[in-house]
Amino acid sequence: MSADTLLSGLTHVHTREEFAKKLATGRPLRVKLGFDPSAPDLHLGHALVLAKVRQFQDAGHLAVIIIGDYTARVGDPTGRSKTRPALDPETIEQNAKTYTDQVFKILDPKKTEVRRNGEWLAKLTCLDLLRLNGQVNVARMLERDDFSKRHKEGIPISLAEFQYPVLQGYDSVAVHSDVELGGNDQLFNNLVGRDFQRQAGQEPQVVLVTPLLTGTDGKQKMSKSLGNHIGITEPAQEIFGKIMSIPDETCVAWRDLLGPFLGLPKESPAHPMESKKELAAASVRRFHGEAAATSARTDFEAKFSKKDLSSAEMESFRPSAPTLSVAKLVQETKVIASNSEARRLITQGGVKLDGTKLADPQSEISLTSGQVLQVGKKTFFRILL
Repeated sequence: MSADTLLSGLTHVHTREEFAKKLATGRPLRVKLGFDPSAPDLHLGHALVLAKVRQFQDAGHLAVIIIGDYTARVGDPTGRSKTRPALDPETIEQNAKTYTDQVFKILDPKKTEVRRNGEWLAKLTCLDLLRLNGQVNVARMLERDDFSKRHKEGIPISLAEFQYPVLQGYDSVAVHSDVELGGNDQLFNNLVGRDFQRQAGQEPQVVLVTPLLTGTDGKQKMSKSLGNHIGITEPAQEIFGKIMSIPDETCVAWRDLLGPFLGLPKESPAHPMESKKELAAASVRRFHGEAAATSARTDFEAKFSKKDLSSAEMESFRPSAPTLSVAKLVQETKVIASNSEARRLITQGGVKLDGTKLADPQSEISLTSGQVLQVGKKTFFRILL
C-alpha cells in the first residue's frame, strides 16, 4: 500500500518526509491510537480514525491501542469550557473493558497490541513528573485553543488539566510509537509526544490527524458527553433511526468521511432521504450485518415512510386499565419526564393512536390490544391488554 493511500483523507501530516523515511525502512511501524474510557461505548467518530488504523494494519503495520485508564482520571480538557469531573476507578474499569472488546469490530486482533497507560504512568515518581513538566512551558500550553480561550475569558484551568498533554505525550515514549493517529483536536497533545520522544533519545513519531465527525446535532463534534453520538454497538434500529434524523448537510459530510470505510458508492442518491437511508443501512451493515440492515430499513420505512405500522417491530406496552385519560396513558409509558411536558406534547399533536392525534390530555380513550401508540416523533408502542 502506497504512502499516498495511507495519508489520504487526513487534515494534517507532521511530517511527510519523516513518514516516507519510516516506510522506507521496510519494518512494520507501531501505529498508536489512544482512547480514554470516559463512557461505555465507542462511536462513529472513533470508527473514523479506527478505520485509518485498520488501513495501516492491512499494509502490514501494527496497531498499538492505548486504553487511557490512567489519563481518564485526569480527563481530557480538549474542547472543554470547564474542568471535566473525575471518574471513579470502577467506572473507568467497566468502560475500559467495553473499549477493549469493541475495537476488534474494526481492527485485526492479530495485528493489534492493546495497552493500558496505567502500566507506566502509575509508576512515575514525583521527580519523573517534574522532569516531564520541565520539558513543556506554560506559554506553549496556552497555545492550545481551548486553554487560550478559557484563559482570556477568565475561566479557571486546573494544573491537573495541564498534566493531560504531558501524560499522553509520555505514552508515546512508553510504547515507542512510530506514528500517532488522532482527531484534529488532538494535534497539540500528539506533538508533545514527539518532543518527549526526542528528549528520550527516540526517533519522533509522525503525527497524522483525521477530520472530526460532526455529531447528530449537526453542530458540535460527535461526543459521548454531549449526547450527540451514535455508538457502534447500539441496536440496529437505533443506529438507523439516529442517522435518519441528522441534518441533510451532516449526511453529506458523513458520507464523504465514512463512505470509504462503509463501502458506499462515491455517487450518492439525489434525494437527501434516500442518501440517508443508504448511509444508515451501510452503518448498520458494518456493525450488525446484512440481515439487520435490511430489517432496520424495512422497519423504519414501515414506521415513517409508508405509515404502515401493522408489521413494524416495536416495544409492547401494557397500560394499567383498558380506559385511561390521554395524559395518564402517556405518563405510564415513562417516555416523558414530567406531567407538564406530557401535556405539552399532547396539545401540540405529538401523541397518536393508530395514526390519529390525541390532542386533549383529559379525554378518556378506550384501548384494544394491537393498537399502536406513538409518543413523539420516534417512539412507538404496541398496546397489549
